[in-house]
Amino acid sequence: MPLGRSAAVVIGSFPLGESDRVVTFYSRDFGKLRGVARSARRLRSRFGGALELLTLGQLVFFDTGRSDLLRVDHFDVTRPFARVRENLDRLAQAAWAVECVARLTGDRDPHVGLFGLLVRALSALEGGRPPRRVAIAFGVRCVEALGHRLRTDACVGCARRASAAAPVAIDIEAGGVVCAGCEPAMRAPLRVSAGVVAALRRERTLAWDVATSAPLGGVERELRDMLDRQTALLMGQTPRTLRFVREMERFSGERR
Repeated sequence: MPLGRSAAVVIGSFPLGESDRVVTFYSRDFGKLRGVARSARRLRSRFGGALELLTLGQLVFFDTGRSDLLRVDHFDVTRPFARVRENLDRLAQAAWAVECVARLTGDRDPHVGLFGLLVRALSALEGGRPPRRVAIAFGVRCVEALGHRLRTDACVGCARRASAAAPVAIDIEAGGVVCAGCEPAMRAPLRVSAGVVAALRRERTLAWDVATSAPLGGVERELRDMLDRQTALLMGQTPRTLRFVREMERFSGERR
């Protein structure tokens, strides 16, 4: 019965039987893992509140080899990220980021860079960075780390260089920008301003601290909409958390 250890973030869970819980972790060394935490739902559980969504800790587990589910032995909290869960704006964007990781990665397929990116995003949200900016910075880096970088320098249909000023269309399924001549042949092009493409290029090169704090101006909404469409396509359906995100953004706008 091999013993495994790794830093990990709780990215999901659901009850099992009368007292157990199935917990999904994204770990630094093993990627996405699912395990059973025995008696985790009992009042005097040894796990206490350690298995809350978004919690970073040190996971210890046993792999019996007889099931896809591991046996969770210990999960010692390193950072609970409680302030993220206490604020609905932060929680909505964090939940979206966690869903991206959960649904865009395979089981037991480690990606150290993506694990680090998730922890940085949660740290930025807890530190008070603008939630939508953090989500955009995370989203751009997440899809590119997983090999889904959109082409922005030239049309994906004819390879003609993209204009730096004219409005453009982006075909997510085709993998990048398309020119006016190729647009009619594309299945579902998304019309965006040239500023969105320029902002996407900048996002790829900015340092993390700058990317999560520098304002995007009028193209922020367009850039987020493009990310939402791309992640929905990659997942095969609209993210479950997106409605929550939209409601919180609408509510935040009304408060301003």
